[in-house]
Amino acid sequence: QVQLVESGGGSVQAGGSLILSCTTSTHTENFNYMGWFRQTPGKEREEVATIGRGARQYGESVNGCATISRDLAENTVWLQMNNMKPDDAGVYYCAAKVGGWSLPSSRQEINYWGQGTQVTVAS
Repeated sequence: QVQLVESGGGSVQAGGSLILSCTTSTHTENFNYMGWFRQTPGKEREEVATIGRGARQYGESVNGCATISRDLAENTVWLQMNNMKPDDAGVYYCAAKVGGWSLPSSRQEINYWGQGTQVTVAS
């Protein structure tokens, strides 16, 4: 059974930084694409960043303040967020897409999800 396990969530002051990690129970090379999505109450789960096949993609809300990286050997994906704002708060989910030849364009293309990690930003 494939598992995605997030860590690194918590509370951060506005303007601060946070690094989220996601490890998998299987080799990440089995996932063509991995990434992070965020969900807040009453809103749909939205893409923050995705990575795979030499490409990266960031959601519109990121505004250059996030960096996604991946280590196939360690089965880990990271999301570093800088200059965080209260709007960056939410539950962050690690995501994986198994097949395909393009970065996921929506959450409907995701095959596996982590359990989520809460991020709060204090103003």
